[in-house]
Amino acid sequence: MVSGGSLLVLIAITILFVVVASSVAKIHPFLALLLAALGLGFAVGMPGGQVLDTLAKGFGNITAGIGLIIAFGTIIGVALEESGAATRIARALLSLFGSKRIVWAMSCIGGLVGIPVFCDSGFIILSKLVRTLAVQTGKSPVSLSMAMAGGLYTTHVLVPPTPGPLAAAASYGAESYLGPVMLVGLLLSVPGVLTGYWWAVRSGKKSAPDATGSAPSPHTEPPDPQAPPLLLSMLPLVLPVFLIGAGSIAGLMDPPSWLLFVCKPVMALFTGVLASFLLLRKGSGNRAEQWVGKALSQAGPILLITAAGGSFGEVLKATPLTHLFESWVNSNTISGIWLLPMVFLLAAGLKTSQGSSTAAIIVTSSIFGPFLPALGISGPLELGILVSVTGAGSMVVSHANDSYFWVVSQFSGMTMKETLRTFTVSTLLQGVAILAAAMILFLLLPG
Repeated sequence: MVSGGSLLVLIAITILFVVVASSVAKIHPFLALLLAALGLGFAVGMPGGQVLDTLAKGFGNITAGIGLIIAFGTIIGVALEESGAATRIARALLSLFGSKRIVWAMSCIGGLVGIPVFCDSGFIILSKLVRTLAVQTGKSPVSLSMAMAGGLYTTHVLVPPTPGPLAAAASYGAESYLGPVMLVGLLLSVPGVLTGYWWAVRSGKKSAPDATGSAPSPHTEPPDPQAPPLLLSMLPLVLPVFLIGAGSIAGLMDPPSWLLFVCKPVMALFTGVLASFLLLRKGSGNRAEQWVGKALSQAGPILLITAAGGSFGEVLKATPLTHLFESWVNSNTISGIWLLPMVFLLAAGLKTSQGSSTAAIIVTSSIFGPFLPALGISGPLELGILVSVTGAGSMVVSHANDSYFWVVSQFSGMTMKETLRTFTVSTLLQGVAILAAAMILFLLLPG
């Protein structure tokens, strides 16, 4: 089997193929990853039967590990979106913060809603509040839009149960540590959201008063009387987080087996799904079926791409590359702390070139996942930091090839040039801030 420098060249060519195939040739990441895995397997000298077995093993392991989690998390997100619960939560937070702190409130709203809801959908849902709030408070609509967009984006790529960080957790072998992964993601979201808030305020001061078009009417859109109550709206979001966190704490004790079962991530998210059905309005008929159908149509492609990334990672594990990495570690050529910027830069390169943050996270984590045992990175907090750094890299940078870029542009009323000057720069600053905070946190870990 090919080893040494020749193996490194082959892997570099394979990674370049994935980037070019998905960004330039517009090949779907699912096919690009499978083609890369097949090509690498044959190129290093694996027999055909071993290549296929390795692909199937990686595909199956990922599907078994997080398939249900991705599906359940997506159902919860769709339910919050379709029922009006997300908007209900947003309005409550607005009331809590008040008009003087409205820009900061929009950052926090975005950060909260971005955990269960796709950032694209979240921005569309909440954008209708921006113009009215701008008139009521006198704040720049650009500031409000950028604060909300940055908050949504940060937690979307850092905090499970959104698909990207879930996929990274699976590739890094951290699917059984989702509690710590979520806690680290929330912690590292703070510098990301704060940086986005700072840039939002600065962008608003530099933007023309009419940057988002003509002024809106000065009356507040009345809340939907049929929207669910606040506590019920928050239940599908809070319940799984509480159960997963409780499971992490219970694991340190000697709890009954039924408690550990209920607190497992799959069951915790399933309870969130059941709670989301309480958001159904009376007489809504087959609404639940529609929610689940929409969610599964969103989750299917993501799960397939994630599983294909698992196949690619399994092929990498089957090569002599792990042994080569172990020799580097033993000779102190590379250390864990320097893995973080390497992961960040690869994710950033993939994001910038092909536009999808989720695809960038999946490909990056599938490439680096096989090397973690050799680097001695196996603790829950270390893996949580690595998941967050991967997500931070996948933010850098959002531009014209990213669907979220156009959602922010069109629903905030900004031109492409204005969006590049504000939102694109924000994604760069936020990603770098999260990386810096993650490296500091990594150095502070015991041992």
